[in-house]
Amino acid sequence: MRYALPMTRETEEPLVAGLLLAAGGGRRLGGRPKALLTHRGRPLVEHAVRVLREGGCEVVHVVLGAAAERVRAEARLPGCVLVDNPDWAEGMGSSLRAGLASLKAEALPVDAALVSLVDQPGIGPAAVDRVRAAYGSRGTLAAASYDGRRGHPVLFGADRWAAIAAGAVGDQGARDYLKAHRDAITLVDCSDVAEPYDIDTEADLVHLE
Repeated sequence: MRYALPMTRETEEPLVAGLLLAAGGGRRLGGRPKALLTHRGRPLVEHAVRVLREGGCEVVHVVLGAAAERVRAEARLPGCVLVDNPDWAEGMGSSLRAGLASLKAEALPVDAALVSLVDQPGIGPAAVDRVRAAYGSRGTLAAASYDGRRGHPVLFGADRWAAIAAGAVGDQGARDYLKAHRDAITLVDCSDVAEPYDIDTEADLVHLE
């Protein structure tokens, strides 16, 4: 794997879109959809979208699944493209496929997708900005790293989407693809600006405010 500080982007500004995976049903949280967990007085999905926007992603697509209609009704997500994933229960892979397909249909050509997860509120705009700045071409693969371990957000150049989607099954998401292409990944250290914990269980709710 290559380790790098944020790179200077090309003179012509690329379009790096935010792709937020927010379809989870919170099985280990008693069936409470993660997008609707309360954080700072509002649904967690709003916080995650704000992080992407403040990190420099002007275009944001949000993949919804569990309680999608409630999320649409209760969360304020102006300007976002909301993508319904009826197969969300199959796992993260289905949401990644749905999100990449939605980005491919964007009116403006999207050069890369910056993928983040709704249940990681410890990752803020600084980490998003660093990984976004690692874009070099439509073949770029980049990811945040924490103490040397790959994490989120992850950046996928558009030329890689088809292959990533083809292998995105179950809860694996892009894990197998990233393992197979580990030497092509630019790791961007975000250990000093973010904490990559997940909100998976009741004990994890202590991280929400």
